[in-house]
Amino acid sequence: MSEGELLIGDTVRRPLRPFSLTVQAYLAHLRDAGFVGAPLPLGVDEQGREVLSFVPGDVPRNPLPAETAGDEVLVALARLIRALHEASAGWAPPPGAVWGGTPANAERITEQAELVSHRDYTPGNVVFRDGLPVALIDFDLAKPTTRLYDIANALWCWAPLRDPRDRAPAFADADIPHRVAVFADAYGMTARQRAELAPFAVDMARRYHEDSRVSAELDPVFRKLWEDGAKDRLPRAEAWLREAAPAIAARLGQPS
Repeated sequence: MSEGELLIGDTVRRPLRPFSLTVQAYLAHLRDAGFVGAPLPLGVDEQGREVLSFVPGDVPRNPLPAETAGDEVLVALARLIRALHEASAGWAPPPGAVWGGTPANAERITEQAELVSHRDYTPGNVVFRDGLPVALIDFDLAKPTTRLYDIANALWCWAPLRDPRDRAPAFADADIPHRVAVFADAYGMTARQRAELAPFAVDMARRYHEDSRVSAELDPVFRKLWEDGAKDRLPRAEAWLREAAPAIAARLGQPS
């Protein structure tokens, strides 16, 4: 639960932030496009709070439990994200759209963005029912992006693209190239996306490290995250990915 967030009946009430109305417009588009894996936007209440529908289900926490380590979870998540991308494609944000972000990148928009998407598939934002991902919550980091970034972000959390020392025990010995390929097949990644994913993920890890360092200098919440281990985990992830990238790329290049 974010600070100031309340569950009232079947609604979630949250403090209104600069990007809230932009996200509500995006969620309204998803609803109208038939995407059912997101909260419904319900406007602003009489106390000036953002109102969203409550999404029922189970939300895993870090470290990810063993029951989330199966290939079927990756398949369901990949299909959920593909459905989100299909629903998002072609939506034009309203004039004056404001987006959220970390202190280091709040104003940054990915160059040559293809669509608006979630961009933050950390376990606490993925809702499970009957053991499989069915919905996404917390669209605070949604903004114009690329399909490749969104895929890489999901794999960062769920492959996961981390040094074995920094994975949950159930994932410590996971075959990461295999898991990436399972996700790629379920999503329907193109040949170009498959070819670009591994080097993109290495660069993404480098950017996450730099972003976290700068954010820690700007905000005490991010400073605590940095000191609690991000300053060590992120460079380890980048180093591990540099070594693993050839195997990931080779597996993605094999016929399904």
